[in-house]
Amino acid sequence: MADLNFYSGTMDCGKSTLALQMDHNHRARGRVGLVFTSHDRAGTATLSSRLGLAVPAIEVDDTFNFWQHTVDQLTHGGRIDYFVCDEAQFYTAEQIDQLAKITDELSIDVFAFGILTDFRTQLFPGSSRLIELADHVHTLQVEALCWCGERATHNARTEDGVMVTEGDVIVVGDVEEIGRLTPTVGYEVLCRRHHRRRMTVATAKAAAMSPDVLPFG
Repeated sequence: MADLNFYSGTMDCGKSTLALQMDHNHRARGRVGLVFTSHDRAGTATLSSRLGLAVPAIEVDDTFNFWQHTVDQLTHGGRIDYFVCDEAQFYTAEQIDQLAKITDELSIDVFAFGILTDFRTQLFPGSSRLIELADHVHTLQVEALCWCGERATHNARTEDGVMVTEGDVIVVGDVEEIGRLTPTVGYEVLCRRHHRRRMTVATAKAAAMSPDVLPFG
């Protein structure tokens, strides 16, 4: 019996790496699968991880129909044992419904990977529907860390290092790394306390350098 699985976590927690590993493990056991993604940082139709690994994937936009694509493959003699669906937070609720139907009626295992909330701390539609429908919801065990060293629980969008809370939900960027030049638009994972305070690594460094907080010599 097939299952619909959802693996979730913050950015920078290794979900795409796990998606690649999941695909590798199933292929190594002789299973045949399809890999899907949406808005990957490496470009269209690619599933990539920050470790430098990447595989070709089927790009999912708002018009993509999982059910029709699967039925077409099967009626033309194709075999499908499983799906690996990365960046599932960007899928529509209807597309998640299609994945559930594929699991139940075609006995195809679905392994979906995605982050729960956007930079405004609101659930993505795809993630919300997966929580409602998935047979199993897994929290990834690799903990991303806030700049302060605490467990990161929220995703923040930055512009020149300053956290923003307004704008388009989907703007492709990357998680900022301490010590490199800050991109115009970037992303950073923060603990709840520092997300509430809008304190990113850049603003924390600026505060530490302020004369108001430096000790007198």
